[in-house]
Amino acid sequence: MTFMPQSQNTVDPVKLEKLAEVAVKVGLQLRKGQDLVITAPVVALPLVRLITKHAYQAGAGLVSAFYSDEETTLARYQYGSDESFDRASDWLYEGMAKAYANGAARLAVAGDNPMLLSEQDAGKVGRANRATSTAYKPALEKISNFDINWNIVSYPNPSWAKVVFPDDPEPIAIAKLAKAIFAASRVDLDDPVAAWAEHNANLAKRSAWLNGERFASLHFKGPGTDLTVGLADGHEWHGGASTAKNGITCNPNIPTEEVFTTPHALRVEGHVSSTKPLSHQGTLIDNIQVRFEGGRIVEAKASRGEEVLNKVLDTDEGARRLGEVALVPHSSPISASGILFYNTLFDENASCHIALGQCYSKCFLDGVSLSQEQIKAQGGNSSLIHIDWMIGSDKVDIDGVKPDGSRVAVMRQGEWA
Repeated sequence: MTFMPQSQNTVDPVKLEKLAEVAVKVGLQLRKGQDLVITAPVVALPLVRLITKHAYQAGAGLVSAFYSDEETTLARYQYGSDESFDRASDWLYEGMAKAYANGAARLAVAGDNPMLLSEQDAGKVGRANRATSTAYKPALEKISNFDINWNIVSYPNPSWAKVVFPDDPEPIAIAKLAKAIFAASRVDLDDPVAAWAEHNANLAKRSAWLNGERFASLHFKGPGTDLTVGLADGHEWHGGASTAKNGITCNPNIPTEEVFTTPHALRVEGHVSSTKPLSHQGTLIDNIQVRFEGGRIVEAKASRGEEVLNKVLDTDEGARRLGEVALVPHSSPISASGILFYNTLFDENASCHIALGQCYSKCFLDGVSLSQEQIKAQGGNSSLIHIDWMIGSDKVDIDGVKPDGSRVAVMRQGEWA
């Protein structure tokens, strides 16, 4: 029997081919002979097949794909033994870390149902997430430290499409989500590769301006938000394409509209409210409100998913501190679409955001040559997790604060000042 994903007939095959090409040529820029590790939902098989074809055409060494399945995941929560939720497939993540250490590239196809685990026991969800985060850390460090070239793209999973467009019949919901993914990923244009080159150049200009200002901190002010985010000593802003330590320039996120850097783990003060829901490991966490003291979250609330949020924050010491701050104009194409994707890859590119947990060593001057001890000394955070959530809107202003206390307008009402 041939497996036929039900979304196949509602997704434009020409644009899907272009997305696969962009993933390989823009997202990864695979080096000839380089191996590639792919992770994806099983429903994304049509895209994985095209990515694999383009990877081999680009000269890939060996392409290995690993698939997840929603029914299989749910079966664990229905029938799995209680002790199993404190375990993860260490052997698999150790193998991935070894592959990355040996020079393999990594590509993730996103598209999981953001509500998949919303009805499951929050304690089990938290335990499983922690076990997975612990097992995955050696591989995550290779990614977050930009040792390798990596990329994330998305596929319109039917269950995800129905969350985004609940009032539409499934085929129409899938088609709408596919269209939105293709537009945000710039593959609805005649020459997506050229369009990405132009977009990367614009993001590089924003990064260069911020790097020239050398702000000591950013001050966010808006409804429910009065937050000062100190920036790490020797921080560096990046956006769009990044050059990994292996010398390959990649676009880690497709789509991307952000410029981002590393906060100082000990210098975050004040309170902040989320402006969009956070979908994390199948749980929706909404209306997050947290308070920072000395860089650490000391109080956290949410109108939905609060128990899971607090279990995430208890993952380790670094989980309550920030590893990233990113700036995105409210008028970004993803924000302008008016679509709430319930998917961080997209929603973070509609809004300024912060990330709990692990920092990117890339976001330091001479970050390639810094040791983990030096990164920590300069304010970089370390954690098993890296979770972005959105805090920007058209009602949020941002000032850059210089070391002498003088202020420069960075954003007003969500737009570049």
